[in-house]
Amino acid sequence: MEPTDTDADADAALTRRMASGDTGALADAFDRFAPTLTRYAWALAGSKQDVEELVQDSFLTLWQKAADIDLPTGTLLPWLLVVCRNHARNQARRTAKNAGDELPAELAAPTDADEARERLRWVRDEIAALPETDRRICELCLLEGHSYSEAATMLGLSVGAVTQRVSRSRARLKKAVTHDEH
Repeated sequence: MEPTDTDADADAALTRRMASGDTGALADAFDRFAPTLTRYAWALAGSKQDVEELVQDSFLTLWQKAADIDLPTGTLLPWLLVVCRNHARNQARRTAKNAGDELPAELAAPTDADEARERLRWVRDEIAALPETDRRICELCLLEGHSYSEAATMLGLSVGAVTQRVSRSRARLKKAVTHDEH
């Protein structure tokens, strides 16, 4: 789903504040994203200490790279999730190296789209629970990569209706993420 202009503007402003050295902006980012990032980290790490380290390292990376961050989606959360995953992979490599093991399969990069979809099974479950039209819009835009305009044409809706439904679905998915019990 595409971020709203409000989310993108707020995240861009937050990033600019951090780039200028505003530690309050880092605190604001932490307050906003730490709960979701922590739940995500629990899916990647097995101990409270490892989860805390992943979250801390992710925010440290955000602080250090704020001036150079490119936000392809316009929002910080996807960027932070990728950073967290990369830190988890590095953490797993260090642990595996020290133990003489291989990188755990759950942290290996997905080799194909089917594997990536399976890793996001809970998202698909939430999408499946949406009303039929909203579900189809999410499938077209999220899973198949169609634009809002293309989805509107395919479903005989206006772009505004698709945008409104995506916004509503996005709020529902965001709520599911923030209440997920990882």
